[in-house]
Amino acid sequence: MAPSHVLKCCQKVLAWVPVAFIALVVAWSYYAYVVELCVFTITSTGEKVVYLVIFHLSFVMFVWSYWKTIFTSPASPSNEFCLSKTDKEQYEKEERPESQQEILRRAAKDLPVYTTTTSRAIRYCDRCQLIKPDRCHHCSACDLCVLKMDHHCPWVNNCVGFSNYKFFLLFLFYSLLYCLFVAATVLQYFIKFWTVSFLLDLQSIFLISKFVQFVLFFVCGTEAFRAPMFRNGPDKNGFSLGCSKNLREVFGDEKKYWLLPIFTSSVASFLVWKQTKFDSHDTVWQTTNF
Repeated sequence: MAPSHVLKCCQKVLAWVPVAFIALVVAWSYYAYVVELCVFTITSTGEKVVYLVIFHLSFVMFVWSYWKTIFTSPASPSNEFCLSKTDKEQYEKEERPESQQEILRRAAKDLPVYTTTTSRAIRYCDRCQLIKPDRCHHCSACDLCVLKMDHHCPWVNNCVGFSNYKFFLLFLFYSLLYCLFVAATVLQYFIKFWTVSFLLDLQSIFLISKFVQFVLFFVCGTEAFRAPMFRNGPDKNGFSLGCSKNLREVFGDEKKYWLLPIFTSSVASFLVWKQTKFDSHDTVWQTTNF
């Protein structure tokens, strides 16, 4: 028991290493840009002020969105997706998968669950002991089921899902702006000192900015999942509402809050798609609260 507990503690500590690494890189880039470039290198006061104001605006938004992505707890399914005590006891007693599925179907008949496994079985998490809502997946790193799970990102030590998806996208957006601004403003000094006296600190700024950009967009990229399986078969666009509605689903209806890392995704409009075979082949959209 003790070795297992120690191992878990070590895993939790090591999980913060990538985050600490990114924090150190960003801290060094801040020092190199503000102190080495703006204080000691740039002579024009006006240029210093403009660079520092724009830099700090992008830096604050970048750090704010990064912080929110890291420390926003993943959203988990509500208790209505858990089996009742009676169903749970019956499920654990049954050894045949067919009988277990019958129990799950009975428990899920009134739930807004429309996707299944590839074998058309009800998606059930034995670890969390609940019926998985659509787009919900169990994260082995966080050890819980996460609503609208996209992926577990080691560079934020957190799952990217319903509760922090907006923050993650803003984190990527502001990191790009941050890197592009630093690279663009350093470039002229990089070229100026290329043939005269190559400054190590300016070189560090440029390389660090490109490295951070590489880390955030290639290592932290979204992972691909297989197409969700509905009752009528797989459909990779099954949850798409169209570009405009997809955008509002993540960022909210009030555009003035879109660029701020505050939660504006509507919990009440967490959409679940149900496709049923009517004679007219209509597509029915239902809204539910998880």
